[in-house]
Amino acid sequence: MRRLRSSTVVLGGMGVLAATITACGSEPDRRCVDPLTREELPSYRCESGGGSDDDNDSTTRGAYYYGGSVRDQRVSGGSFDKTAVDSGGFGCSGTGGG
Repeated sequence: MRRLRSSTVVLGGMGVLAATITACGSEPDRRCVDPLTREELPSYRCESGGGSDDDNDSTTRGAYYYGGSVRDQRVSGGSFDKTAVDSGGFGCSGTGGG
């Protein structure tokens, strides 16, 4: 029976470990969204705390929405709670979106 060299075993193990860490550390998609209408907003509306809306002079402050998808400028299938969204990946545990 042939024996594997220790360097081969170590390198192979490091590859598996790196893939697992990368998959578990991946973040779900994050979008800036109007919490009332669920309309997607420019990212600066969440980063700077909002701003004046040119169309109607009101202030629209966004909140980050995680996961889900966008259709016709509206989000669905995700959550405003980052921990409620499963980022997936090999060997990771998580809960479904809500």
